[in-house]
Amino acid sequence: MAWVYLLLAGLLEIVWATAMKLSDGFSRPGASAVTLVASMGSFVLLALAMRSLPLGTAYTLWTGIGAIGAFVVGIFFLGESATAIRVVAAILILAGIVLMKSTSAG
Repeated sequence: MAWVYLLLAGLLEIVWATAMKLSDGFSRPGASAVTLVASMGSFVLLALAMRSLPLGTAYTLWTGIGAIGAFVVGIFFLGESATAIRVVAAILILAGIVLMKSTSAG
């Protein structure tokens, strides 16, 4: 169940990061509220996952899911650039996530 919590926590990280961008510096109440609720949910789920997963594994995967997800959302929904260097960087992050997961017990 810890891996499910961690995946959901990572997905909520994507939500709150996107909502934070859309909040325009917390000047838009709806997006600001989504940011706060999603970030709290993400932290709670991460804490639940950390009950049985190692700190380094849980935190690395949580931030990695959020980073890759925010990168993808930025490109496909917010019109951000997908330069070769940015794509390679994202691939390296993804490789790190896969390696961390494949070497972790739990």
